[in-house]
Amino acid sequence: MAAKLGSFRHGILEKRERLLSNNGFADFRFTDIESNDLLEGESNGRSRLCCCCSCGNLRGKISGLYQDSKEVARKAWDMGVSDPRKIVFSAKIGLALTIVAVLIFFQEPNPDLSRYSVWAILTVVVVFEFTIGATLSKGFNRALGTLSAGGLALAMAELSTLTGDWEELFCTVSIFCIGFLATFMKLYPAMKAYEYGFRVFLLTYCYILISGFRTGQFIEVAISRFLLIALGAGVSLGVNMFIYPIWAGEDLHNLVVKNFMNVATSLEGCVNGYLRCVEYERVPSKILTYQASEDPVYKGYRSAVESTSQEESLMSFAIWEPPHGPYKSFNYPWQSYVKLSGALKHCAFTVMALHGCILAEIQAPEERRQVFRQELQRVGVEGARLLRELGEKVKKMEKLGPVDILFEVHLAAEELQHKIDKKSYLLVNSECWEIGNRSHSEPQELLSLDDSDPQETLEAPPPVYVFKSLSEAVLEIPKSWGEKNHREPLNHRPTLSKQVSWPARLVLPPHVETTNGASLLVETTKTYESASALSLATFASLLIEFVARLQNVVDAFEDLSKKANFKEPEVDAAATEERAGLGRKIRRCFGM
Repeated sequence: MAAKLGSFRHGILEKRERLLSNNGFADFRFTDIESNDLLEGESNGRSRLCCCCSCGNLRGKISGLYQDSKEVARKAWDMGVSDPRKIVFSAKIGLALTIVAVLIFFQEPNPDLSRYSVWAILTVVVVFEFTIGATLSKGFNRALGTLSAGGLALAMAELSTLTGDWEELFCTVSIFCIGFLATFMKLYPAMKAYEYGFRVFLLTYCYILISGFRTGQFIEVAISRFLLIALGAGVSLGVNMFIYPIWAGEDLHNLVVKNFMNVATSLEGCVNGYLRCVEYERVPSKILTYQASEDPVYKGYRSAVESTSQEESLMSFAIWEPPHGPYKSFNYPWQSYVKLSGALKHCAFTVMALHGCILAEIQAPEERRQVFRQELQRVGVEGARLLRELGEKVKKMEKLGPVDILFEVHLAAEELQHKIDKKSYLLVNSECWEIGNRSHSEPQELLSLDDSDPQETLEAPPPVYVFKSLSEAVLEIPKSWGEKNHREPLNHRPTLSKQVSWPARLVLPPHVETTNGASLLVETTKTYESASALSLATFASLLIEFVARLQNVVDAFEDLSKKANFKEPEVDAAATEERAGLGRKIRRCFGM
């Protein structure tokens, strides 16, 4: 039933339709707004996530930078603690630069001199070295180069004025000629010590000639440069010498002492490691390529061998230093320190070979090493003791006493040699010996081998000896060493190959028949056993060679002690006092 227009029922129906339509629109609007809110929330979440990620990355970078800074600071602190002289040296350079800057700022007599003040700063930076000898050497080179270049540049400038319109060409040609001659001269080996002087010479000559040509003030430029260089060199030398001086000679002295201790430590480590049968599971690649490694045995002798360039550098600087401390004489024999260190390196090479025996793949059995244990141990101990004693003598600058310092180590080497003579059968595979009484005609047969046919010689059966004697031995040559097993040409051999362990090589050649394979395998095994036994002989002979080389070290030390005027050993002084005290007691006893 339709409601009348304007009635109460009609009004209710209109309100209901209006509400329904509004509700539908509201639902639609609500759904749209909700989806927009969700999209906005997702985008906001993504932006927050990106912001958090960027903040996290930034925080990680800052944390990493902080950790790196802490690590750098820790390393710098460790470096300063290990050698405080480096901190003092850095402070001295800062002080020298400050003094030069103050002198230039308040220099009133010549205000124009400040234009060339950079030369004083450069002189301090370049001349100021870690040791006084290096500072004196560079200062002398810089002064000599500046003076000679300044004089030559002034002479060339005067000559260039006589050429008229050819002045520029004359200056250019002179720069080329001087640059060529100076560079060629500095390449001469005898002029190596003056290389820095040649560089300063070229720089000064070109600077004065070009700057003076532009300004026309050759003399003013030369004088200003020389004065400022002299100012920087004087400040550098004064600060370096009078504030905690660091001497190159003292560093050379300490380096030689350190090398003695390092070689002694390596020698003991080699002998002890060999007797304990120390085996490397894998030889470090740094040792195989002769690079720095933390292995104490390798590190000891390598530091001594690698110190040659450092010793030469310190010696070249030490000869410039004036008498100081215990080095009170002019022309101090610094070269003798280098000679002594060279004799020590000659022994260090033997220690290197001993270490190579430990690293080798062919090793002697442990039971055979123990036979010579006492003698090998004593030689190692006495050799290391002698090196340490010589190192202490160098450190204290004392001469050797009246007792022969080589007596004990020579006695130990002789005992080892006697033990080798008695137990020589352990150093080879004695089962392969054919020992017996040879006939008197055998030498004639050996002499006739050269005249016989090689084919007949190879086909002849080897002699068999029935009786065996300990005084005669002839090694049996394996049958496989005939014509069929000749050596390959050198061109067909690989230049470098991986060394395989000896047991893995126990394989038969492909041409050998199976019936003879077992005997050949046994024979090859015995050959390898002989090689392993010979490695013990190699180690023992290297120890004896090390003892023989110690004589050169002692001779070099005695030469140094005489030239450097080392003091008498304290043991002699104590013995003299003891004898004097005994004399006084005897006189008192008899009432004298």
